[in-house]
Amino acid sequence: MQKYRIVGINLLVAVTVLMGLLSGVTIGLSIAVMKDLPQIRELENFESSAVTRFLSADRVLLAEVFLERRTPIPFERIPANLKAALIATEDRQFYAHSGIDLKGIMRAIVKDIMAGEFVEGASTITQQLAKTLFLTPEKKLTRKIKEALLAIQMERRYTKNEILTLYLNQIYLGSGTYGVESAAQRYFGLSTSQLNLSQSALIAGLPKAPSRYSPLINPELAEKRRNLVLRIMRDQGLITQIQYAQALQEPVSDLNVPKAERSASYFIDMIKPEIEAIIGPSLLYKGGLTIHTTLSHRMQKAAERAVKKGLDRIHKRQGLAPQRKDLLQGALVAINVRTGGIEAMVGGRAFSQSAFNRAVKARRQCGSAFKPLVYALAITRGYTQASLLLDSPVVFRGGQKGKDWQPKNFSGDYQGEITLRYSLTQSKNIPTVRLAEQLGPSALVDFSHRLGIESPLLSNLSLSLGSANTTLLEMVSAYAAFANQGNHISPYGVTEILDRDETTIWRARPAVRPSISPEQAAIVVDMLKGAICGGTGSAACNMSIPVAGKTGTTNDFKDALFIGFSPEIAAGVWVGMDDFSPLGDQETGAHAALPVWIEFMNEAHGQLSIQAFQIPDNTVYQWLDPFTGHVTDQKQTGFVRALFIKGTQAVPE
Repeated sequence: MQKYRIVGINLLVAVTVLMGLLSGVTIGLSIAVMKDLPQIRELENFESSAVTRFLSADRVLLAEVFLERRTPIPFERIPANLKAALIATEDRQFYAHSGIDLKGIMRAIVKDIMAGEFVEGASTITQQLAKTLFLTPEKKLTRKIKEALLAIQMERRYTKNEILTLYLNQIYLGSGTYGVESAAQRYFGLSTSQLNLSQSALIAGLPKAPSRYSPLINPELAEKRRNLVLRIMRDQGLITQIQYAQALQEPVSDLNVPKAERSASYFIDMIKPEIEAIIGPSLLYKGGLTIHTTLSHRMQKAAERAVKKGLDRIHKRQGLAPQRKDLLQGALVAINVRTGGIEAMVGGRAFSQSAFNRAVKARRQCGSAFKPLVYALAITRGYTQASLLLDSPVVFRGGQKGKDWQPKNFSGDYQGEITLRYSLTQSKNIPTVRLAEQLGPSALVDFSHRLGIESPLLSNLSLSLGSANTTLLEMVSAYAAFANQGNHISPYGVTEILDRDETTIWRARPAVRPSISPEQAAIVVDMLKGAICGGTGSAACNMSIPVAGKTGTTNDFKDALFIGFSPEIAAGVWVGMDDFSPLGDQETGAHAALPVWIEFMNEAHGQLSIQAFQIPDNTVYQWLDPFTGHVTDQKQTGFVRALFIKGTQAVPE
């Protein structure tokens, strides 16, 4: 008996010494690491990385950008079942301990010693949060001590609910999601507040091994893990047997996962660098911003459908070989005439196949679509719709790269003296070049820049026929000025940027400048209305909305365009081959681009009130003979109704 007593005393002494040594080592290590601990008070100003969302003008989510897919939410929006499931699974003593669970630690130490490695962490929710916010995931004793010390400090400074809220917004939950709100949206297409018991249990089971238990990767394992969480909740009396049985019946495989489709990809890709320049990339990708854009989701879908149908028609018509199908591309841009905001943008057949934005970055010749700028300049110089131009063969000495240049009409015929209006309506080349010579090529360059053309322009006569390389967005912006009473507004895509607290940090201030007078703009609009109903755009003449516009076709049918506008929307369509090869015989602007424009404009105006083009008080309609230029107050056979500034409608000398 005495022998066992001595052994017992020795064992007690040994244990005491061992515990003392462990305590000493722990205290020593704690002192050593204390100086390296992060400052807990930094949490006062802590803001986690969050998802930035792009919204359309009609409040549809267009895209999200993030470094970590996270959407922080307050404690009150998290369902009680989700909080209970998480605590029951991860840290059932959460509301009782002071940051660390001593019993859990001793149990984990024994298991780790027996296994000869770290097999159980015994980390509380507070410790896990400390590791997530301040430490690395390395499995070292010093890290575990830091984790425990930080957890104790956090518990002293913050309430349990504050810690739990931070944890639920920070924890990684698989498939690129951080925080419960992001996980709820990713896995179920729901907000966290809408989750039922089964869904809450599934999310609560993810922190143990997020990638392993993600329902998108391993639905069977995710279901087993969810069932375990539900069983734990039942055994702890958190749910009833009936609730448990009902939740088990919900299949994990039938997730309501939102489609990964991105809307308006070309548009979003265009505005992101602009936003970075305003607020910086860090805030854009981590700030949890809400970015309100000018884009109309309804119009965008109409634009995408119209471009796809148009390209399919050309592909079928021309019988393109499979290897050339991807070379056939189209672009569409629509701008709000009054605000300058971009309401729709298609930059190519498919963003996933080619991210090159042909609406913004492709500089292509626009052909006759440039001619309205020439005629608009003439109107500002005192020309009228009745002014006469000579349509006859001409040779310009040294007119093109130092060589003689003899332009020709697309139609191949000549009609002598014709009016300004008729020349534009019929898209005559020779009278247009003669007019440009009278106005001066350098003046045409300056005027074009005033209307919003930013691409470099050569001061030569061929510019008048659209030989310069411009972007579709520039051309649509210039046309929009005609519909906006002569005021040019630089096109833009973002209206407002809000921070995560919904406070405005930036708001657009559109740049508006008068380019021509309202009277002059109204006359250009009137001529472009004639170009539709009496010229190359005749397919649009019977539309139910008032429209004006002009076709464009470049040499050998390499580019086909139509640019036009209603009183509300200015839009342009371009179709061409990426390798600059011809589209095919007779694939003109009227044949290849105009049908796309008509389809888009009809659908885009479906929910808009029909308005008329504004007619300034200082203008008057008269009947005009398009060949002689004779003007009369009475309608006569062959005459057209044309708009003039009052006092200028007399027959020119």
